[in-house]
Amino acid sequence: MFAPATLGRTGLKVSSLCFGTGTNGWGGRSAQTGLGQQAFVDLLVEAHGKGVTFWDAADQYGSHPHVRDAIRRVGRDKVVFTTKTVAKTAKDAEKDLERFRRELGVDTLDIVLLHCMTDPEWPVKMAPVMEVLTRAKEKGRIRALGVSCHNFGAFQRAADEPWVDVVLARLNHANVHMDASWPEVVEVLHQFRSRGAGVYGMKVLGAGDLSRDPGAAIRFVFEQGCVDAVTIGMRSRAELDENLRHVASAVGRRAAPAG
Repeated sequence: MFAPATLGRTGLKVSSLCFGTGTNGWGGRSAQTGLGQQAFVDLLVEAHGKGVTFWDAADQYGSHPHVRDAIRRVGRDKVVFTTKTVAKTAKDAEKDLERFRRELGVDTLDIVLLHCMTDPEWPVKMAPVMEVLTRAKEKGRIRALGVSCHNFGAFQRAADEPWVDVVLARLNHANVHMDASWPEVVEVLHQFRSRGAGVYGMKVLGAGDLSRDPGAAIRFVFEQGCVDAVTIGMRSRAELDENLRHVASAVGRRAAPAG
């Protein structure tokens, strides 16, 4: 167990370990949804009982129904979740938001990210979608906005974009499944932090390639001092317990006074 972290300027209190629902996730399914509705919901609820109050979902993972049922069991005010849109037009963004709220069974979406930005000019090209999301935030239908990036230029641009409240960033010590070297990524993440954006890391275990020593991989990310949390996709109680142990240890080391 660990004390909640504050996700940047959003004011959202989240667990340092975020439950990722999108291992190999795209096209409406993921390794987590492949567990089956009941098994995955049970695992989310168990994780919540052990202190994992931050869940990372997406339309493309097909995980909304699982998150919805888990929210019903733990209580809406007891969890913070992310979802993501791949809408490219204002009309599609409006449809997504209404559908997401319906699928998740909530009035307010905690965090909505533009999913998988790969073009450094995304703030210009995605402006109509961003306007829809901004209006929804102003109406209280979204609490925080942001991006996930799969291109270093797009990532750098996001650091200078005040619209971004939260960034989901790829970071690990081996530069596996990343768009630049970890020192370059860390430098940009500190830019996000300096202006109050919330940061949580993905690909911390390199999509499984660093699973031989997950403790070292997790510890490395927190030692950089640039993330509030990390999201890790888990498929069993054993994986959950192991990652909880490693994150609790890493956060404890980060929080320990010098000397």
